[in-house]
Amino acid sequence: MTSFKTIRARAEKRKGGPKALDKLMPDKPDLKRLARLGDDRILAEMTRRVFCAGFAWSVIDAKWDGFEDAFLHFQPAKLSFQPEDYWEGLLRDARIVRNGAKIMSVRDNAAFVQEIAKEHGSFGKFLAKWPPSNEIDLLDLLTKRGSRLGGNTGQMLLRFVGWDGFVTSKDVVACLRDAGLDIAEEVKSKGDLAKVQAQFNAWADETGLPYTYLSRICALSVGENRSD
Repeated sequence: MTSFKTIRARAEKRKGGPKALDKLMPDKPDLKRLARLGDDRILAEMTRRVFCAGFAWSVIDAKWDGFEDAFLHFQPAKLSFQPEDYWEGLLRDARIVRNGAKIMSVRDNAAFVQEIAKEHGSFGKFLAKWPPSNEIDLLDLLTKRGSRLGGNTGQMLLRFVGWDGFVTSKDVVACLRDAGLDIAEEVKSKGDLAKVQAQFNAWADETGLPYTYLSRICALSVGENRSD
């Protein structure tokens, strides 16, 4: 496998040098901030990622104030006690994107957030304690216990709430394959995810960098840099 030093050097060359690359890095993961994140904000981000999946993000962003109002500012307890006519009414609510399956995922995920909060104090505290060296089991938990949080949606949820992990975007996968990792062009199988996890663990040991940095640098080292 290619060392991360080589991958970083390639990214620096493509982006104008070490300082220019550093400016493209996200904020460093902050476990204390993540642990303080309210369950309402976790549910809000779950909802945002679910609705953005397969849809233009700009449309969801433009309607987001309406989403906040329509979904009672994503307070899990309030949403869990809403009657059926509330949820049926959302199917006709022009403030949001009226996708029935995605709307109902909010109710399911409100219950999911409450379950985790009951077990760990809050969803943010739960995430803050989960090691980035085992992202694949966290993604599996999101898939099994949450609603519509599988695949890239779960990865993007973790990224947007500030958890330290990788994202298997097209550019990241291209970087890994170029480095010598035997995985498919689209990482979907548990076997491929395990290989990706092992490689990021190795690079984390090599560099001491956060997984979000490793993922971003990897993405910037190849391709058209669509996203990471």
